[in-house]
Amino acid sequence: MSRYAFLGPAGTFTEEALLSLGLPDVEPHACVTIGEVFDAVERGKADAGIVPIENSVEGSVPATLDALAFDTSLEIQQEVVLDIHHALITAPGVSLEDVVSVASHPQASGQCRRWLARNLPGRAVVAANSTAEAVQQAVADRTVAAVGTRLAAELYGAQVVEASIEDYAGNQTRFVVIGQGIRERTGNDKTSLALSLKADKPGALLMILSEFAYGGINLTKLQSRPTKKALGDYMFYVDLEGHVTDEHVRLALDCLRLKLREVKVLGSYPNSSQRDRG
Repeated sequence: MSRYAFLGPAGTFTEEALLSLGLPDVEPHACVTIGEVFDAVERGKADAGIVPIENSVEGSVPATLDALAFDTSLEIQQEVVLDIHHALITAPGVSLEDVVSVASHPQASGQCRRWLARNLPGRAVVAANSTAEAVQQAVADRTVAAVGTRLAAELYGAQVVEASIEDYAGNQTRFVVIGQGIRERTGNDKTSLALSLKADKPGALLMILSEFAYGGINLTKLQSRPTKKALGDYMFYVDLEGHVTDEHVRLALDCLRLKLREVKVLGSYPNSSQRDRG
């Protein structure tokens, strides 16, 4: 039996993503934070972990990106994309007039910002470690409503006041499975990178992009993040189509290693579109 760490407690979207993998003989291991998921896998308390990395509305999850770039030697093994429908959840019998505050993970409440402002004006929106933790808070305190999953409402005996309160249709979150090593090439892969400059200078980004352009490599994501070393010092996260063992990808990365301070491969893994085709 394999043990998978996930952002818990039970009833989070991350657990739903884990269940969607359809893996046999899996023992879920709930963690309080994303950092604890990485720690559980690195310390051997879990065989693998699953964490959110990007949402179509709120963008990237900084805790996951930073852990991959700075804090771990683990690599992305797989990605899974989940349709996200947020529910407004309270303790049984609570009406909206009773609600004083709304709790959720900041990513979740951010994806429902307009709905909350329109339907619960003046209520404080407070952060929780996860959507499931927020549901637990709502069950314990009748003045609190939670933005969470219907699964969590069922698990903790709460009521769903509104089933879908996300601001945008087509709301999706991408989750990644983390573990040891680079996955074998499948022919329909993605590679994630963290690129660090030797020095900030004019044309630095153009130089990086040129290497990918020369290799005919399609980039599916490009994002800058602080290096945490100095104000204004940034690095780049890149997702691209292809595997690190593909010749054109390998050549591009070899060229970049000559020009950059660090080229860290965060993982080469099957594109989720391949899995969707079954």
